[in-house]
Amino acid sequence: MLLTLGYALLTIAVVLVCLNATSLYLAQKRVDAIADAAALAAADGFDLVLWDGVPRAVLHDGGVRGQAASIVDAHGRAARLVRAWTPDGVSARVTVSDTWHPVVFSVFVPGGVALESTATSRTAAR
Repeated sequence: MLLTLGYALLTIAVVLVCLNATSLYLAQKRVDAIADAAALAAADGFDLVLWDGVPRAVLHDGGVRGQAASIVDAHGRAARLVRAWTPDGVSARVTVSDTWHPVVFSVFVPGGVALESTATSRTAAR
């Protein structure tokens, strides 16, 4: 009887840890998807300029930040825009963060985990 109770408690602990691990994995994938979408939208925040008579799409930090913020705000979750910038004028780089909390309380799983994701998208080749 004691051995059966021990195995039952072990099984419950493993199920809770697996459930929370799956939830953590899905939360990270959600943050990755938000960062990807924000970077893709930020790459559309370009200005068209003429260089030697050739039109080029050029990104600026303000346009990148504005486009990325609109996507993160539209998502409606606790995700927040950490940083949005253009390192070279043709790429938009966006960093998004969120905090994961366990689905089911367990003494084996931490109370909250900070998640962060960075994504890059390019407008056009030079």
